[in-house]
Amino acid sequence: MLKTTTLVLSRRFLLSSQDVRQIGTAAEVARQRRSLKGRVAVVTASTDGIGFAMAQRLAVDGAHVVISSRNQKNVDEALAKLKSEGLSVSGMVCHAGVKEDRTRLIEKTAAEFGGFDILISNAAVNPGGVKRLLNCTEDVWDKIFDVNVKSSFFLAKEALPHMEKRGKASIIFNSSILGYTPNCGVDFMGAYALSKTAILGLTKLMAMELGPRGVRVNCICPGLIDTRFGSAITQDERSKQIMQINCPLQRNGMPEEMAGLASFLASDDSSYITGSNIVAAGGIQSSF
Repeated sequence: MLKTTTLVLSRRFLLSSQDVRQIGTAAEVARQRRSLKGRVAVVTASTDGIGFAMAQRLAVDGAHVVISSRNQKNVDEALAKLKSEGLSVSGMVCHAGVKEDRTRLIEKTAAEFGGFDILISNAAVNPGGVKRLLNCTEDVWDKIFDVNVKSSFFLAKEALPHMEKRGKASIIFNSSILGYTPNCGVDFMGAYALSKTAILGLTKLMAMELGPRGVRVNCICPGLIDTRFGSAITQDERSKQIMQINCPLQRNGMPEEMAGLASFLASDDSSYITGSNIVAAGGIQSSF
């Protein structure tokens, strides 16, 4: 196809043979930079919603993807679906908030593949449907920050020795538009929003420390996305009013719209991007 296209171009625009070769080379370079072929990715909380969509997209783009979830049944069902699409995947149970589970996920992946290149920390909780910040108990606070913040940091820290030696390491955290605009979540997810603000700072600090070691660290901040996890907000009439007023695209997002961004941040196309908190929220304003 490329040969036919370049011949047509050369006839139509009288390109030299050197120009045609350069076009071919540029196309091949672009393809290689987009591709994740030969890379191994670990994605937590990846049997449903945004995590599943990201795992699926990374695999479609060439990576072998290790998925995980707290529930073996969910892992089995997700693996069956992805394998039915001809994708290269494996998986295991992992509760991101449990140190032993994180260690097993990292060490088993490293032992099987000699390390890995991509880490997406996607696990998050909001136990009990806690809404306003001052309604949050100490126990619930600890659960939210253990999974949403602490586990993200220590997962990345523990993965580093197995990632940086591969040469193209990319760590991707998942925050939220609520990390930037906690006021929008004050009636929905106060402590959750605060934990997502912490992830923004974590991204910046880790990128500063790991840049000299050749490891990129970025963060995706989704807006309101239609998922099972997000349904408590997306189905609330108050959030619909917020979207009508504040979202230029006037709709919720889909998990697949986050997946392409994750693949981009994992690929060589983003090789000069680190320390960035990238908002994908339909145009909702995102500044402190």
